[in-house]
Amino acid sequence: MDWLNSHARGWRRSGNAMSAFGSRELRNPDREVFFFRRRLSVAAVLIFAAFGGLLTRFFYLQVTQHKHYETLAETNRIAIVPIVPNRGVITDRNGVVLAESYSAYTLEIQPARVRNLDETIDALGQVVEVQPRDRKRFRKLLEESKNFESLPLRTRLSDEEVARFAVNRYRFPGVEIKARLFRQYPFAEMASHVIGYIGRINDRDVSRIEDWDETTNYKGSDYIGKVGVELSYERELHGTTGVEEVEVDAGGRAVRTLSRAPPMSGNDLRLSLDIKLQEVAEEAFGDRRGALVAIDPANGDVLAFVSKPGFDPNLFVDGIDPANWEILNESPDKPLLNRPLRGAYPPGSTIKPFLALGALTSGKRTPSQAIHDPGFFQIAGQAHRFRDDKPGGHGTVDMYKSIVVSCDTYYYMLANDTDIDENARFLSQFGFGQRTGIDIEGELTGVLPSRAWKRNRFSAAQYREEHRKWYLGDSISAGIGQGYNAFTPIQLAHAIATIANNGVSFRPHLVKTIRNAGTGAVTEVVREPERTIGLRPEHLALIRNALVGVNKEGTGATAFRNTAYVSAGKTGTAQLFSLKGEKYSASRVDERLRDHAWFIAYAPADKPRIALAVLVENGGFGAQAAAPVARQVMDYYLTGDQKKPATPAPAAAPADSEDESD
Repeated sequence: MDWLNSHARGWRRSGNAMSAFGSRELRNPDREVFFFRRRLSVAAVLIFAAFGGLLTRFFYLQVTQHKHYETLAETNRIAIVPIVPNRGVITDRNGVVLAESYSAYTLEIQPARVRNLDETIDALGQVVEVQPRDRKRFRKLLEESKNFESLPLRTRLSDEEVARFAVNRYRFPGVEIKARLFRQYPFAEMASHVIGYIGRINDRDVSRIEDWDETTNYKGSDYIGKVGVELSYERELHGTTGVEEVEVDAGGRAVRTLSRAPPMSGNDLRLSLDIKLQEVAEEAFGDRRGALVAIDPANGDVLAFVSKPGFDPNLFVDGIDPANWEILNESPDKPLLNRPLRGAYPPGSTIKPFLALGALTSGKRTPSQAIHDPGFFQIAGQAHRFRDDKPGGHGTVDMYKSIVVSCDTYYYMLANDTDIDENARFLSQFGFGQRTGIDIEGELTGVLPSRAWKRNRFSAAQYREEHRKWYLGDSISAGIGQGYNAFTPIQLAHAIATIANNGVSFRPHLVKTIRNAGTGAVTEVVREPERTIGLRPEHLALIRNALVGVNKEGTGATAFRNTAYVSAGKTGTAQLFSLKGEKYSASRVDERLRDHAWFIAYAPADKPRIALAVLVENGGFGAQAAAPVARQVMDYYLTGDQKKPATPAPAAAPADSEDESD
């Protein structure tokens, strides 16, 4: 027991000794100072590193990137607002305004900032009038546009409507009143296919703008030319966009204008068109469908350009509503079709003077060479007969008479004796089968048939070799302007203008002068002759004399009786389908399957000032339907007379049907 007590006392002394030793170690001042200084040094390094980083970042932001962030700050403070230029004015040759711009207020919605469009439009309808067509047009624009764009709900607001909305503006976030430039077409449907219209810029237009490298110039522009002169001369008409620097507050509201670079208006265009002559021509058609192109043969000025029916371009300015679009797009009369450029029709007998001139040039016929017309032509060895328009025929017919009375048999025989490829080469000099190059887009080439054309046309696998082969019957049909022939009214106007100008051809054009909006300088659009066809004067004189005979004693005589001037012309009737040997009777044929009526002409005959082509769709005989239209146009242009000549009675009009049986 004593032994255990002695050991316990020893352990206590030993423990106390150890405690005293540990206490002395923790209280070592040198060690504590060492560790304190080390911790302090690490903290100091970290602090200096942090401040170094901050200083480095500060230097980077304030010195290295000063310009960049200054620009960003200015951007937040300053808004760059594009100023849309005033679009150029379009006038006719006498200065009558055909298209101009004006400023008006529009109520616009930015869909991205509106929670519920339908509720917003309903509420707006209680402040300003919103009609169902406005809603439909807005929905159509919404489908075609980006969601962040500002789209018009109502245009041309009155001052009272603007004031009512201004009072209630706080209720409609994302809705605002804007002052916009609007395009106006004072003559509505008249000359609509020439002038064209503007519409909202779509993806295809954006691509075109990028191709022009004009993206910056179209900032802020919502509209662009779509068809006609508005499209073809878009870059002249648009102008140069201006820029305004506006200081804005945190809410994006304008505080003051800092600087302003004003826009430059688009250039003004003066057309060769005479709007009064255009009016006379359109009225002459009445409710009938058709086309007319009148040209000054001395320089290619297009004096009148009619496509009936037309359309009102004002409907497209704000975005056409679905109801009107459906009417225009689905009408069987095709009011959106530019007939002078895109309507390809068989030319009928209007081709005969050109074929006759080609025969004289090639030596296949002489002026005095005559044929006997029994009233038909028959290919050797075949039972089928190609009928003449006059039963029993015209008797003895030379070239002059063949044109004056429009003898089919003469041209059946001529086609039998000539080669289709030779005819195609000659006719191509007058612009048949190719674009005339008029200064608006959309022109078709038409069809000038040849062996190569037919082989290419029927080259697809579903056609057999016999479909590709050219037959004599094809030539016979082509010889009277039927078969595969298909020309546009502007091609025929261009061709007859070339004959009127003694073989000198000018490219048809609509824009006569361009006035620079900045300088006021007027530039004449000078047109040089496109080509001069090598024709012998005596051959050309014979054809021109025969064309005068048409209006004096031939198929055009009734329509041009008692004129104050001497004119030259040629009637034509284009068959739309085979009669299978039966005689044509308009009363037994559906109206849209009746023959087309043609008339080409120029006057005065000795010094032509106007040349034209008239087509009346499903009008029947050219002498009855088309020639009187040409007479009214020429009377006004040459004499100022606007009286409508008496329409010839059907029985009194010389027959001019190019029917052929199969």
